[in-house]
Amino acid sequence: QVPLVESGGGSVQPGGSLRLSCETSGYTGRRAFMAWLRQAPGSEREVVAAIAVRNGNPFYADSVRGRFAISQDATKNTVYLQMNNLKLEDTGVYYCATALRGTWNRPGDWEHWGQGTQVTVSS
Repeated sequence: QVPLVESGGGSVQPGGSLRLSCETSGYTGRRAFMAWLRQAPGSEREVVAAIAVRNGNPFYADSVRGRFAISQDATKNTVYLQMNNLKLEDTGVYYCATALRGTWNRPGDWEHWGQGTQVTVSS
């Protein structure tokens, strides 16, 4: 298994913000693409954002477009997910993942996962 470590989750009110971090320094394999996926309670897993490591081109699910931003810091080997204007439906466990190929919004195409970090949005 590859070591991807997520952090930054927590409990916030609707409209609040969180910044998730994925530390990838322990992963020695190739990381052509990185993504953030989430598993909401009682729901299927969903890819919310992805990024091409080489050029930083981002991809976003319609549900988070304009509110979330994925980015990377090569010097820290870290991928971030800035989440603004959080909504109740954003609640779930957020995972960092890697892939070499595939369709970005297909959860099954992301083969390497971290342990996840819990995000809870409640009023």
